[in-house]
Amino acid sequence: MHIDLRGLQITWLGHAAFRITMPGGETVIIDPWIMGNPACPEREKKVKRADILLCTHGHFDHIGDAVAIAAEHNSQVVGIFELCNWMETKGVKKAAAMNKGGTQKLGKFDVTMVHADHSCGILDDGKIIYGGEACGYVLEFRSGLRLYHAGDTGLFGDMTLIRELYAPEIVMLPIGDHFTMGPREAAHACKLLQPKIVVPMHFGTFPVLTGTPDALRKLIANTSIEVLEMKPGETIG
Repeated sequence: MHIDLRGLQITWLGHAAFRITMPGGETVIIDPWIMGNPACPEREKKVKRADILLCTHGHFDHIGDAVAIAAEHNSQVVGIFELCNWMETKGVKKAAAMNKGGTQKLGKFDVTMVHADHSCGILDDGKIIYGGEACGYVLEFRSGLRLYHAGDTGLFGDMTLIRELYAPEIVMLPIGDHFTMGPREAAHACKLLQPKIVVPMHFGTFPVLTGTPDALRKLIANTSIEVLEMKPGETIG
């Protein structure tokens, strides 16, 4: 499959974690659960650069290494207001809080926070504390390429609005089932979003996450949408 990422490189680090490297070397990590992520290859567990961290919600398998990475690399950490507030209490110096519907300019791209249908409690010292709400992100790069990382979410009808407003060409959708959409729901999300490419994520990390890219591929076989099945550690672009 030939994909024109217009100078970007995208690496799947396993589960919901992705690294996006821009032509100048600037690096964005989405949902930075890396060192403790069993799906992440050993060669990728040492983070070499992280200018910006985008956190979709406060569950451990999405923010597990955010504080440590931000401390080592002086990263700017983006998240919903309450999550960023908690991060600051843990020592994060450059939190860039936002909320759903808002857009921030971050270096060479704009990021818009959009809805996700999921929970967002933060496990802190054995207690669950309020972490705001779960979200997804639409990234629009200076090249015009638009990418949507849905975070952990169930299917929701307003994905149609995400298509109408932002028209992402590449979407990263959870397909594991149990805690998020499974292939059936993700297939319908594809019909609402109408991207060129869907990248399945959040599957196979744990036995309970049983959805597969093959199942999704069969369900959208009658569309023009291509399923890009990445392997953990694989880079495209």
